[in-house]
Amino acid sequence: MDIDDILADVDGDSTPQETRDLQALTRAWVAERVSPEILAYPEALLDRTVERIRRQIELVETQTGNMDPRTNFRLVIIQTELERFKFLVRSFLRARIAKGRGMVLLIRAGIHIQIDKHALHILTTPTVRARLSAPELQYLTQHHALQHAHFLASFLQNFPAQLQRLDDTAGGISMIDSPDLDAAVFVRVLRDVEEPLVIAGTNASVVLKRGDVWVVRYSVVSELVAEGHVELI
Repeated sequence: MDIDDILADVDGDSTPQETRDLQALTRAWVAERVSPEILAYPEALLDRTVERIRRQIELVETQTGNMDPRTNFRLVIIQTELERFKFLVRSFLRARIAKGRGMVLLIRAGIHIQIDKHALHILTTPTVRARLSAPELQYLTQHHALQHAHFLASFLQNFPAQLQRLDDTAGGISMIDSPDLDAAVFVRVLRDVEEPLVIAGTNASVVLKRGDVWVVRYSVVSELVAEGHVELI
């Protein structure tokens, strides 16, 4: 362990939990927005954040009637910080929902229609499905069921039975749209990785050192992202 590691450990222990949670939430938000696939749901972090938001809202509502200028200024600061947390939570959850409801625009007579993109991939892949929170899984399951019922009533019922499935894989062509795991992403190395990272399909390999920033295919670093060795930026 070098001096940087020691200082990092000391700083981490001395940083308030609220600040660490804000940093973790910001990193999770950035990672979710740039990752081509849905990432694991940080349940403990979100539970603490939502509970903190609830307490802060109660505090603001309780003290809103106080006309003391000093107290009012304090409430302004609390409300500003509260809005920052609320924005991060909303944007984080919307980024996750967008991966279950990827937007494909069909423009017809001036009408924009949203069609689910990766819902079937998420629901039919156990390892990916396990990354959802209980409310997310319930929402995605019900939304997909409603969509399928709508498609069936609108036009699928007129098709032959063998063509009515939305997850058909006949003929070697899958109707399940999967995320592009070979998309390029920027990553920052958080911890040294002992084994060189081999780029699949090439003879190239790289050594990941703490602090390095690389642009690579997501599929090459997905396991390192899950293990916390690198972070998406």
